Amino acid sequence: MTPAVTIGTNSTDGNSTSRAISTEVIIGSGPAGHTAAIYLARANLNPVLFEGFMANGFAAGGQLTTTTDVENFPGFPGGVLGPELMEKFRAQSLRFGTRIITETVSKIDLSCRPFRYWREYQENGESETADTIIIATGASAKRLGLRGEQTYWQSGISACAVCDGAVPIFRDKPLAVIGGGDSAAEEATYLTKYGSHVYVLVRRGELRASKIMAKRVMSNPKITVLWNTVAVECQGDGDLLNILRIKNTVTGQESDLPVNGLFYAIGHEPATALVRDQLQTDADGYIITVPGTTQTSVRGVFAAGDVQDKRYRQAITSAGSGCMAALEVEKFIAELEELGEE
Repeated sequence: MTPAVTIGTNSTDGNSTSRAISTEVIIGSGPAGHTAAIYLARANLNPVLFEGFMANGFAAGGQLTTTTDVENFPGFPGGVLGPELMEKFRAQSLRFGTRIITETVSKIDLSCRPFRYWREYQENGESETADTIIIATGASAKRLGLRGEQTYWQSGISACAVCDGAVPIFRDKPLAVIGGGDSAAEEATYLTKYGSHVYVLVRRGELRASKIMAKRVMSNPKITVLWNTVAVECQGDGDLLNILRIKNTVTGQESDLPVNGLFYAIGHEPATALVRDQLQTDADGYIITVPGTTQTSVRGVFAAGDVQDKRYRQAITSAGSGCMAALEVEKFIAELEELGEE
């Protein structure tokens, strides 16, 4: 196996603008990417992690950098701020020797090994290469662009009931869920554990959810479905959401719905544009992996975290799949060396 070779100068904290040749590359800097980096670095495989520069609209560290309290990540009984948690992930990656590059990979060629890739704004220049690649670019919640949405995002507005439903600002308070599918039904049902009442805003006159999920929603006394209803504005005191302006799509009438929490259940967008035409993906764009593994449709390319997980989408499950990817990379490299492949 060709060892990692670099051209350029590395900084002491692991950041670098040097060129990498034939190494183990990780694209993405959320829990999946950093967990993979930690495992690979401890195995002396000298991983290079591209954390991106506002890649997919997020700062390095991914979606957790936009959250406040994270109360369900093991090891933090008092909770931890999302940005702080990701700083700890990053520090641990660096501690074991991961080389972190704060640039975005914008072009990639997976047609043969070593794989080739290019950094943003350097697509017409010379490529860099990697023996293996772990795609850990994540997924982002779809937003509606409502008035006031940006002001109250993570201050009353969330896209993950399991992540945020239990935080104090939502407990024993009226909540709203936007969506009409199974995800909306699941989130609404889950939120009844914490909120005083849950309103489900459905654009049409019927739910798209499966019959069993729709039945659960309709039979729950703590859930009210508002048919033919859309949200138009998020209002509050400047710090927290307390009113959702809604509109009836049939009559056009607008009214105020007093709620302290708004949860989007309208889907996520996996960050797979970089590889979607080269790896097998599902109808929603998520990377398909061999069941029980992180192996993609291209030998030597692995996917970890939300980019291949449309069901759980939790920090802890992302970290777990990052561990899986690293162990599979290590096994893959060992097998190549045994076979004498370069």
